Amino acid sequence: MGNINKKISNQDVLLPIDTPFKFPSPLPTWPSGEGFASGIIDLGGLQVSQISSFTKIWASQEGGPDNLGATIFEPSNLPNDFFMLGSYSQPNNLPLFGWVLVGKDSSGDALKLPNDYTLVWSSENLKIKQDGVCYMWLPIPPEGYKSVGHVVTTSPQKPSLDKIRCVRADLTDVSETDDWIWGNDGFNVYSSRPKDRGIKGLGVSTGAFMASNNGAAADSLACLKNVVEKFTCMPNLNQIQALFQAYSPLYYFHPDEEYYPSSVTWFFQNGALLYAKGQESTPVVVQPDGSNLPRDGSNDGAYWLDLPTDDSAKNRVKSGDFHAATSYLHVKPMFGATHTDIALWLFYPFNGPARAKIEFITIPLGKIGQHVGDWEHITLRISNFNGELQSVYFSQHSGGNWVSTPQLEFENGNKPVAYSSLHGHACYSKTGQNMQGNGNIGIRNDTAKGQVMDTGANYEVVAGDYLEIVEPIWLNYAREWGPKISYDIANELKKIERFLPGKLKRAVEKLVKSLPNEVLGEEGPTGPKFKDMWNGDERG
Repeated sequence: MGNINKKISNQDVLLPIDTPFKFPSPLPTWPSGEGFASGIIDLGGLQVSQISSFTKIWASQEGGPDNLGATIFEPSNLPNDFFMLGSYSQPNNLPLFGWVLVGKDSSGDALKLPNDYTLVWSSENLKIKQDGVCYMWLPIPPEGYKSVGHVVTTSPQKPSLDKIRCVRADLTDVSETDDWIWGNDGFNVYSSRPKDRGIKGLGVSTGAFMASNNGAAADSLACLKNVVEKFTCMPNLNQIQALFQAYSPLYYFHPDEEYYPSSVTWFFQNGALLYAKGQESTPVVVQPDGSNLPRDGSNDGAYWLDLPTDDSAKNRVKSGDFHAATSYLHVKPMFGATHTDIALWLFYPFNGPARAKIEFITIPLGKIGQHVGDWEHITLRISNFNGELQSVYFSQHSGGNWVSTPQLEFENGNKPVAYSSLHGHACYSKTGQNMQGNGNIGIRNDTAKGQVMDTGANYEVVAGDYLEIVEPIWLNYAREWGPKISYDIANELKKIERFLPGKLKRAVEKLVKSLPNEVLGEEGPTGPKFKDMWNGDERG
């Protein structure tokens, strides 16, 4: 993805961006069905196409991530009757992998020429390594229209008005800055995204960059908006299955892992108990399909799940069942249905104890971190224009992060690799200690290659509002999947601190007090459907 048909850099060293990213294997031909992967999406009188072939306009060789600079492109090889809406930029420290939307007016008044341009910024007076001088122009739209991108030139003369198009205001939405691309002397360039995101969000990411000057927005760019009543560009069930077979992650567990995932059915069949407040002495065995779980109300503390009471059965269930483990998929529209998010959820019957690293010492934290019922997930973000995997979200306790496709590790073709941290099951894209904390003090989330789970071998699509599927009963259980843990944190800390000098004792206490409930394990987790990211965008 990402082709350059013009190269003007005068640098001597080949940078990562000079090599466009390629998937390890060719993408398959997706099953047919309505508008998915057709190359064009109709937003309601405005057709858009995703372009990843570029003409290189300007580059700096310093500043930005890793101080390698950034490059600005404009789209090339546009389909007939399509027009540029904005320019693309990315840091030079990654292979070229990007896109920008171009538009075609299919209603007669969706697009108009700008009235004029305003010079937003110039690199003329900067003493940096650069390819010529950059002039960044903001189109001035006619009344009732908005600009969604810049024009960039290497000449001080204003661009032709025919260079770009402005978009009718009702086909636009509010955008915001996202990842930092480059900056110098208070001027910064960012990628952009719709401000309103999630299943109901209609904002469409343009792929164009945004700029800010000394913290204030240097322009007022909008994103696009999908106003059609029915999203025909979302993948159907056959297409989802093909997508997941192509991109299903390979999930590595740490060689020392003791607590593996299972299926929800296995957890229920092996003695999971349902407790009711006020009737703690008479728990009920959960039915294999979860049919006796309460499905009304909210997480009010009236019910919770727990392990079997028999010690032998309890220890067996704690360990999970690697071979029964199932990937539960939630499919949802993103960015006005121009992208599809496939959230992959794994269920672990038990979350093991945490370990802290204080300077050069690793300290087991006793019972801290232990809890029953652990839901973890990663999310695949896929373009509905062509079915390409754009990025993967790795959830980590109370947060997580997006990793773009060129930064992923792949095996078995185009399957991204994910790592589950030892005992805590947070998801990462790389092996290592993955410290959660500040400096040399924090919680260790060790990842390494032990047993591997092909998540595409045993999966179930459990939810997707636009899909005609029956959700499993347990998905609508709103209460906690584990009991509230009532261990004495102070007592656990005393056990840990007996062998530590005073300075390290204080560091451990401060670290533990700063941990979120997801790590402390005091509260049992709720199921996937009752987490913020179920209907919204991922945090990070």
